[in-house]
Amino acid sequence: MAKYVRTATDTDLNAIMTIIEQGRAALAADQIPQWQDGYPRTSDIQQDLDADRAWVLIVDGAVAGYAALLNVADPNYAQIYNGTWDDAQDDHYTSIHRIAIASGYHGPHLADFFFSNLMTLSYQQGFQQIRVDTHLANKRMQHIILKAGFTYRGIVYMDHDADDQRNAYQIKL
Repeated sequence: MAKYVRTATDTDLNAIMTIIEQGRAALAADQIPQWQDGYPRTSDIQQDLDADRAWVLIVDGAVAGYAALLNVADPNYAQIYNGTWDDAQDDHYTSIHRIAIASGYHGPHLADFFFSNLMTLSYQQGFQQIRVDTHLANKRMQHIILKAGFTYRGIVYMDHDADDQRNAYQIKL
């Protein structure tokens, strides 16, 4: 199995949206409300592409995964509850968002490979700290995040919405 990560391009948009829809369906099947309001939309992914923060996982020549790697401070991480960020005043970090693996590629631990590559990309860009969050009910993603070496840091809220609570994680490279 040949696998690698590359910058996503506009020609990948349809494949990425298919993966996002598969992720949305998997979350719905697990009764997790994350992504059930239409987010991420095609316009969100297009913004990632336009900002050069969109990455795809390629397996045997096919787009098998998607993630956004942001290298600016995430306003949703400005306040953390029931915990603290390590080096809380340090806004020099990347954050991983909108990560998903295509439904036909579950099983061979491709999420682990993808996370490892995103950490390498962060380091190559001069960042020694990465943050990520996931819904409280998303046990599968929590397991993947912890297995990648991240530490649980507390609770964050998306867009200051008390109904959109997330577990927040951090790793220092």
